[in-house]
Amino acid sequence: MANSENENQELPSIPTAIWGLGIAVFFVNLSSVMIRSLVPVYMKSVLGVATSWIGILEGIVEGLSFLTKLLSGVFSDYLRRRKYIIIIGYTLSLFSRPLMAMFSTFHAVVAAKILDRLGNGIQASPRDALVGDLSPKPIRGACYGLRISLGTAGSFFGALFGLILMYWNNDDYQLVFWFASIPALIAVLIMTFMIREPEQNMHPKDKQIRKPIHLSDIPRLGRTYWMLMIVVGVFLIAQLGEAIMVLHAHQNFGLSSKNTPLILLIYNSTYSLFSYPAGRLSDKFGRYNVLALGFCCLIAGDLMLAYAWNVEIVLAGVALCGIQMAVTQSLFMSLVADSVPEDLRGTGFGMFYLICACSVLISNSSAGLIADYFGESMSFLCSMIVAIIALIMLLLIRPKKNETVVLC
Repeated sequence: MANSENENQELPSIPTAIWGLGIAVFFVNLSSVMIRSLVPVYMKSVLGVATSWIGILEGIVEGLSFLTKLLSGVFSDYLRRRKYIIIIGYTLSLFSRPLMAMFSTFHAVVAAKILDRLGNGIQASPRDALVGDLSPKPIRGACYGLRISLGTAGSFFGALFGLILMYWNNDDYQLVFWFASIPALIAVLIMTFMIREPEQNMHPKDKQIRKPIHLSDIPRLGRTYWMLMIVVGVFLIAQLGEAIMVLHAHQNFGLSSKNTPLILLIYNSTYSLFSYPAGRLSDKFGRYNVLALGFCCLIAGDLMLAYAWNVEIVLAGVALCGIQMAVTQSLFMSLVADSVPEDLRGTGFGMFYLICACSVLISNSSAGLIADYFGESMSFLCSMIVAIIALIMLLLIRPKKNETVVLC
């Protein structure tokens, strides 16, 4: 016990810059979710845009966002600087808010959506690489957990404030868009004046000027990284979106339309609350140990959702799915930062986000088809089977030394 206490005392505290970066992400997500939850309804009910066009626009801008996540990560490695790329991304997102507030046209919304998702894509990989640059390795899991906790809390309050503002101002969308500019501006100011980027420790052979992209960088990411990415790709196919949980509760258990936000409330609450503790536990007990428990949370959550006999069991399953998101997202990012060379950290996160995009596309498409033909319960059973496969793969690739994976 004494040795354990001494080890805990020797752990460094979370750097102030990590707190500042997490708070900036909180405000960015608050701003983004305030408008993101309203824009589809605004386009449909106010601008009269067809649902098909809304879907096409969403697909284009999300694809653009994931592409820029890869490119910005690579570019931040080339420049050896991440802070100013993040500021550019935040600024583009900031400009999109008043654009929608001032011009009530479809073209203005399209331009604003493109600016917003471009900004989101540009800042994401450099931001997560910067967390790795700033965080001491013994508490890297806690640092990523804190960043995700604060970011998810921003999303939660963004949805809440958007709802309150719409009730308060009698559905004045433009006023909400103006209000959303305030937290976006705060995030830009925090990044500009409160975050100091560390000097990059460059390997001697990397001191010469590099081309922006080297094909030789792909194998340099390392076998550990690529094996992890295979597991990530499979596991994320098992992660079903919030929409199917909402539909399951509404259609099969009679959850009323006005109470369906309860699903997102529970999901995002557990996601936010458990991210930091999961990261902290991984620093103490090992990343793969805690990550395996996160996989088990999804398996248990899917099982509860598939065989639920009342809405309370559904809500408990949703809570478990939120917990698994907290665990897996914190630890996937920590493992990426741990496994790739420091000068390729942005590239590593860019590839991570690209793989996430492909897996999520497969997951959402297949879950919808399975639900249409066999019901939502079958979607959760299929998710559980894929998660079990991913867990087995994780156990096979885990490091053989210094860690013993805890099974559920």
